[in-house]
Amino acid sequence: MEDVIRIVLCDDQTLFRQGIKKLLELEEDIRIVGEASNGQEMLDMLKKTGPDIILMDIGMPLMDGVAVMYKIKKIFSNTSVIILTICEDEPHIFEAIKAGAMGYLLKNVSIEELIGAIRKVYKGEAVIQPIIATKVLKEFAMADKRKMKNGDKFYNDLTEKEKEILRLIVLGGTNKEIAGKLGISEKTVKNYLSSIFCTLHVNNRTKAAVYAIEKKL
Repeated sequence: MEDVIRIVLCDDQTLFRQGIKKLLELEEDIRIVGEASNGQEMLDMLKKTGPDIILMDIGMPLMDGVAVMYKIKKIFSNTSVIILTICEDEPHIFEAIKAGAMGYLLKNVSIEELIGAIRKVYKGEAVIQPIIATKVLKEFAMADKRKMKNGDKFYNDLTEKEKEILRLIVLGGTNKEIAGKLGISEKTVKNYLSSIFCTLHVNNRTKAAVYAIEKKL
């Protein structure tokens, strides 16, 4: 029997929230354990519900999604957050990823894509919708055209291959996926990652991705 993925829904649009709930509950491995209409209400219920994943909008009353995520990561570090929103502008995307979102999807996503994203995030993978990934890649391309500031000096020390791998890390690529895309072995990817972590003075791929996003590389 598959593990049951426990989910809390957080969206101030009641009709949208109820519709998503009905669709997700058709899946045997998904259980909705709580609903909230704003960030504060959700934080209050987390201790009782103990979800694996929070499916949340960014624009909400009382406390927006980004502010909520910072609190979640401090108190409920084992709970993953997937952003499901209409916001596709760069500031919202980067702030959400910096705050620790494991997924960023727009509300026009299909239910099949949403369910697939939930299962991937439950397994520890990051999921970014292609249209959002494109915006992230454009930000990377901009980095090579603008003069690096002193704060970006570590990035300048990366090789072109390492920069390419860092871009794929930000997009949520696994070692296997990166290896396949670049035509190298997973062991070689691991070696590159070790070098990247050392150069950027971080100790894991999440911190490397956050570094890149914060610098808008």
